[in-house]
Amino acid sequence: MSRPLVPPRVLVTRRWPELMARLEAAGIEAVEVPAIETHPVIDSSALDAALGELAAARYDWLVFTSANAVESVASRCRALGVGPPPAVRIASVGPATTAAIREAWPAAAVAIQPVEDFRAAGLVEAFARAGGSTAAALAGSRVLLPVSDRARDTVETGLTALGAHVDRVVAYETAALRSGERLREALQRGLDAIVFASPSAVEAFREAAGGTGERVAVVVMGPTTAEAAQAAGMSVHAVAQPSTTEGVAEALLRMLGGRRAAPADEPR
Repeated sequence: MSRPLVPPRVLVTRRWPELMARLEAAGIEAVEVPAIETHPVIDSSALDAALGELAAARYDWLVFTSANAVESVASRCRALGVGPPPAVRIASVGPATTAAIREAWPAAAVAIQPVEDFRAAGLVEAFARAGGSTAAALAGSRVLLPVSDRARDTVETGLTALGAHVDRVVAYETAALRSGERLREALQRGLDAIVFASPSAVEAFREAAGGTGERVAVVVMGPTTAEAAQAAGMSVHAVAQPSTTEGVAEALLRMLGGRRAAPADEPR
């Protein structure tokens, strides 16, 4: 007699209610275990000063390299009762970050976003390739770059080389998973895929799980995360195109579409 089939089981390594709802609606068993946590900066004086300068129109560009940075800046702006002036030009590293910008400031326009390479290097290249008034406006301009405490200096270095004066300020802090118990439990139960949205999540997962999970198929938000997962010895089966919640969901569903669900009592 045939045994009942169970749905694919997927580990989502960040708090992601939109993706969880999308996967569950598709009949996938999604397990959410955030590999990292984000927190407001303990001392916000540098960020507050920068946002005061921004509100006073003393910056020409506001550059975002993550949705977390957007959310952190927007939250602090609300607390201070300020916001980006209409004249400031906004740059975004990719679609997910742009979506966060539009949610935070619906009237804001994004002047620069990479066409395909949604990484820090891709954002710098987008600035370098921009012509006309955009390129001219960058040279000698003041740029506010809010980042995490673990962010690399790729954008800061790249924009400085293009002639901008960049003020890099920590907008939020990240911390690795405090306990790996839920993570190990999910791995022991068996997984069909793991979803990562950032290199820091990959690093935290690797630290908590060791070599466990290396053979599980990985789906990532973008190329930078793909590089981090591959460097960690993981098997990247799909990179979301575009780098959005829907892009991740579609990439995951396509990958799982050719997989047979395991019988209910068959170990994975």
